[in-house]
Amino acid sequence: MVVKFKTRITEMLGIEYPIIQGGMAWVANAELAAAVSNAGGLGIIGAGNAPPDWLEGEIRRVRELTDKPFGVNVMLLSPFVDDVIELLKREKVPVVTTGAGSPQKVIDALKPLGTKVIPVIASVAHAKRVEKQGADAVVAEGMESGGHIGELTTMALLPQVVDAVKIPVIAAGGIADGRGFVAALALGAEGVQMGTRFVCAQESPAHIRYKEKIINAGDRDTVVTARITGHPVRCLRNKLTREFERLEEERAPIEEFEKLGIGKLRAAVVDGDVEWGSVMAGQIAGLIKDIKPAKKIIEDIMSEAYEVLKKLSVTYLRGEVS
Repeated sequence: MVVKFKTRITEMLGIEYPIIQGGMAWVANAELAAAVSNAGGLGIIGAGNAPPDWLEGEIRRVRELTDKPFGVNVMLLSPFVDDVIELLKREKVPVVTTGAGSPQKVIDALKPLGTKVIPVIASVAHAKRVEKQGADAVVAEGMESGGHIGELTTMALLPQVVDAVKIPVIAAGGIADGRGFVAALALGAEGVQMGTRFVCAQESPAHIRYKEKIINAGDRDTVVTARITGHPVRCLRNKLTREFERLEEERAPIEEFEKLGIGKLRAAVVDGDVEWGSVMAGQIAGLIKDIKPAKKIIEDIMSEAYEVLKKLSVTYLRGEVS
């Protein structure tokens, strides 16, 4: 049974289900975003470091594929960030998520136009700061996530952020099924954001070898690289991560890490190089065993969530255990 969960996030964003697709660079394109939005969630185009003309094409493409709400993820360290913000103003994009920096200029530029601005945060202090800056909601992302990560787990971070702010909180990191969805809601979240699960959507442009690498992953197959740089990244183990580990052991200059990492995400996602490419994925990869349409992913999560809640109600609320 597919049920709808009404939260402040569904009402704010005008979506059926409180499920948001992560704005993953090279993966989160118009086709994937439209598929998620058409399925009742919120699809996100990942701007990454892409130039504004590419992003403009993706925004126009997503509007050809869906009439539902969608969003764009802005990477605040992008060299094109100011031009991207101007583009989002012109296009009146309904939702923007942000990462890797202060969202103040995004909030100042887009919120007066009606755009909902939702920063991704990794600490209570960051959540409080962006709330004061005018954020409409936050994504509390735990270190279980793929890609760039913080220091706190989702289970530890999420309830503390919920207690610290009044705006809605979306959970991210370690969520891929109905059980994770219900757990996030139990900790106070009003929605979830998923990246790794949507990499393995049929509509995802990620190379089949990238998807298969996730599907074949076990529970301990991710590793955090480049901690020494202050910008740790979680990926699936391969020759590239072993080379990063060697650099860390040798305490190599940060420039060596940066040189090694250039172009590696594209190599994995687009070219399918899963040995020397950066196969960013969360710890939940070990739970993902198939490739299926975004619509089916969302429907299965909501059906599973219903069954979990029903089981909990029978088992605990009705006193069938001591």
